[in-house]
Amino acid sequence: MNALACPAPAKLNLFLHVVGRRADGYHLLQTLFRFIDLNDTLHFSLRSDGAVRRINALEGVPPEQDLCVRAARLLQQETGCRLGVDIELEKRIPMGGGLGGGSSDAATTLLALNRLWELGLSRERLMRLGLSLGADVPVFVFGENAFAEGVGEQLQPYPLPEAWYVVLCPPVQVPTAQVFTHPELTRNTISMTMRALPKGLDFRAGSQAGLKNDLQAVACKLYPAVAEHLAWLAQFAPALMTGSGACVFAGFATEVEAQAVLQQLPSTMRGFVARGLQQHPLKDFAATETV
Repeated sequence: MNALACPAPAKLNLFLHVVGRRADGYHLLQTLFRFIDLNDTLHFSLRSDGAVRRINALEGVPPEQDLCVRAARLLQQETGCRLGVDIELEKRIPMGGGLGGGSSDAATTLLALNRLWELGLSRERLMRLGLSLGADVPVFVFGENAFAEGVGEQLQPYPLPEAWYVVLCPPVQVPTAQVFTHPELTRNTISMTMRALPKGLDFRAGSQAGLKNDLQAVACKLYPAVAEHLAWLAQFAPALMTGSGACVFAGFATEVEAQAVLQQLPSTMRGFVARGLQQHPLKDFAATETV
């Protein structure tokens, strides 16, 4: 095997609570991750000289800062692998939108190179490596919709119903650090157990269950466009921001319902319809795990 083409799906946070803060400054979270069928595509071509290169340009992301490149080099360092790779990234997930595109790309890189370089690392070890790249990387390696705690790395599978989502993309990028360091951020939401999530709920979005995104109020204050998109979408269904923003979403039972809402979108706004996935498309990719 000399080449692979692999998807890297986006995610939504169906709710996101900040329940505390560690001594090192990292915030303690509780959230519910859902994968959706919007994805980037990564193409990996084996190199024998140990070089790791991203071979296409990506506006605003120099190769040395690219999480794919960093993930590949981290795998080399951890395993002593002398092989290399050329990476081509087809970017479809909006950047700076809270949809997890960079983290998903990094996770797909770990999974793909584990196979392409024949490293045989377990999914658990890849998750630990992923955490050093970013708090959202482990869930994409984990491969299932999940209730997450800690900084986002303590994961429990959470089955979710079929759902379709209208996702709107305000024309701003929200820096995660700006939101998390804001003095008005809620940091003391009461912690819950996974069992305490509403039972029997058609859980398309946390706001339908009285759950919320604690980062949303700050993002709306800093970026009024986020608040405007939320207000428009909330006319049709409970709407929520995903991650630290800027994208917002609402859940629907059928594609027909979601498309009907999207067709009413003002020409000044951008958005799309996505299907909720039951698992990551690479969930069974590491079937030959050994280490």
